[in-house]
Amino acid sequence: DWEGNTQNMTYYDNIDNYFNTGINTTESFSFSQMYNKTSIYASATRMDDANKIPSAKLHRTNMTLRASSTFGKDDRWSFDGKIQYINTIAKNRPLSGNNDSNTFLTMYTTPISLDITDFKNNKDANGDMRWWQRGSGLNPYWAQDYNLNQDSRNRFLMNASLKYKFTDWLNAEIKAGSDMYFTETETKLYDGSPLQDNGRYSTGEQKFYENNYSFLITAQKDNVFGKWGGTVTFGGNLMERRKTGLKNSLGKLTVPDQFWITNGDKGDLSQEQTFENKKINSLYGTLGINYDGWVFLDGTFRNDWSSALSKKNRSFFYPSVSVSWVISDMMNKIDKNMPDWFTYAKVRASFAQVGNDLDPYQLYNLYKISTNGSTGGIMGETNGTVLYNEDVRSELISSWEVGAEVRFFDNRLGLDAAWYKSNARRQLLNIPMNRLSGYESMKVNAGDIQNTGLEIMLNATPVQTKEFAWNMNLNFSTNRNKIIELLPGEEYKNMTYSLGGYDNLYVYAVAGGNYGEIWGTKFQRVTDESSPYYGKLLLNDSGLPQGTSSSEKIGDQQANCLLGWTNTFSYKNFTFSFLIDGRFGGDIFSGTNRILQANGVAGVTAPNGQRESFVVDGVISDGNGGYTPSTIAVTPQDYWTAIATSSGNLGIGEANIYNASNIRLRNVSLNYSIPKASLSKTPFQQVKLGVSCNNVWMIKSYLNGIDPESVYATSTNATGFENAAAPTSRTYL
Repeated sequence: DWEGNTQNMTYYDNIDNYFNTGINTTESFSFSQMYNKTSIYASATRMDDANKIPSAKLHRTNMTLRASSTFGKDDRWSFDGKIQYINTIAKNRPLSGNNDSNTFLTMYTTPISLDITDFKNNKDANGDMRWWQRGSGLNPYWAQDYNLNQDSRNRFLMNASLKYKFTDWLNAEIKAGSDMYFTETETKLYDGSPLQDNGRYSTGEQKFYENNYSFLITAQKDNVFGKWGGTVTFGGNLMERRKTGLKNSLGKLTVPDQFWITNGDKGDLSQEQTFENKKINSLYGTLGINYDGWVFLDGTFRNDWSSALSKKNRSFFYPSVSVSWVISDMMNKIDKNMPDWFTYAKVRASFAQVGNDLDPYQLYNLYKISTNGSTGGIMGETNGTVLYNEDVRSELISSWEVGAEVRFFDNRLGLDAAWYKSNARRQLLNIPMNRLSGYESMKVNAGDIQNTGLEIMLNATPVQTKEFAWNMNLNFSTNRNKIIELLPGEEYKNMTYSLGGYDNLYVYAVAGGNYGEIWGTKFQRVTDESSPYYGKLLLNDSGLPQGTSSSEKIGDQQANCLLGWTNTFSYKNFTFSFLIDGRFGGDIFSGTNRILQANGVAGVTAPNGQRESFVVDGVISDGNGGYTPSTIAVTPQDYWTAIATSSGNLGIGEANIYNASNIRLRNVSLNYSIPKASLSKTPFQQVKLGVSCNNVWMIKSYLNGIDPESVYATSTNATGFENAAAPTSRTYL
């Protein structure tokens, strides 16, 4: 023990001993009232979230005021205005990834023979952090008191509209809206940890607003020419977005634990100032034609002018057209009724294009002014690692869809199916280039990324009586995302484009391949097809696995299909429902499993609770082009160290690629509605009581207890790997 006494080793459940049960409480109040022709609505909501990690908390206050009214002759004028204020304060947000500040990583890798509660007294007599590791790692009890972060945001959402009805078929509306917020951030690291002597400090602020002003003229009338009717709209929008920011980071404090920006050497102070201003002006409209209410043809257009693009390219146009035919309504109106069991039938088809621009200031490369650290002189240098191009155009996404919907037996059975295809061309990509150029990538319009998919929804009511009903909904979807081309030319036919990654694990879009291929190192194997040992693991002289030196495709993050099954049972005033959903196919790299293996706390490192030496099933080169089966016994520690740490910091990638398929009971809920007769003498019109549970049960998964939805980063499209992310939570409401 810590006193130097010998005692038997004991297993401690440190996960349960340290983490809390997260609690989220929400209180809401609302008020609504009509005063003649004016409606007033006000609400206030308070949310307090206590995280699983002690000291990690989130508080949010949301207040809304809305008023709407009609006025003028024949109530032709109408007004609607809304103001919403949101205040958010977060303290000690959990950090993810492979770093010492990730509490989940710390708890995963702490030896189970140590009692984490022994470290509640987190400082020694010298004021330094107490921890079982010397020179690395963070005591989570120390971190929650002395490795702090906080951010607060005040946000206002405001919008108002004024509408005038010229006739019963023609009206015009103007709108104005604004989204603005002010964010402050602060981090404090105290002295006493291996992270930084004396501690460090940072503070920052960000201001943002987006203003929109729009108008819309609408004309809608049926039976304009016989049974022909239609809708026409024309409108426009002015958008301006502005964002400014200032961040100061002091890498090392001079006086420990005194947090102000001037408490340090200038060489340890980094400052970052950001500014963005962008405008988009738009004109848009629609034209809809219908015949007798059963066939519809709709077209839209939009033209944007973006300040983020050069003058010659800042205008971009994108239209859409759709047609639908309600067969059942047509049959009824021409007095050729469909069979009684055939309730509804509709077919539809559409084509649409969407244009996207880019963030501002990505047309020209600029210089930044800095000070030479050695001479103190002023110098100019290129700003950033991307070579920009003023000739880039907007992205263009073209999509096609066809579908049909049918319902039978008075809507007790229904089927809705749709097939779609989209091609994203002229993508704004940062294509890698030779670093000797002074840049890492260049901004270009490139690519043809094709999505094709099928969505099917089945609705059924197998049982329905006066007091009982069983409703069922089944959703199926499949999507394939292919890279038709990244850059034109034979030399680029196998080009890769990084979507994300970490160390020696990458997620790529591969020309001629899929969007989201996972690349990493593989086990070295015998590649001589004439050898009787072809395909066997090629071990080193110690009898341990080896990894390849280069990356290869080891998986694909795309699922084959998704499936969701919802059942709802109603009996009198009770309603019970549950949702089972599943993802089938696709792969994911698990950095968490690798970390557990490297630290000897994964279950696979001690099969049946034993750590006995074994011989790896593989061969060893004899140096003359031949191979000999290994007879060398290796320890589990040596084996898993080779798996988890060779060929890069993420080990042999192939060893920790898992099937991302999973089936789970997503939601269960039970509700009771108090009969309206019981509320007749109360001010309430409806009262419903209910309980629910989300993320209830992982029925089947392949990641050794890691949820495949715990992806490493949610801000990118690289969802094919996870690395010590926070576990997903089961919630009760």
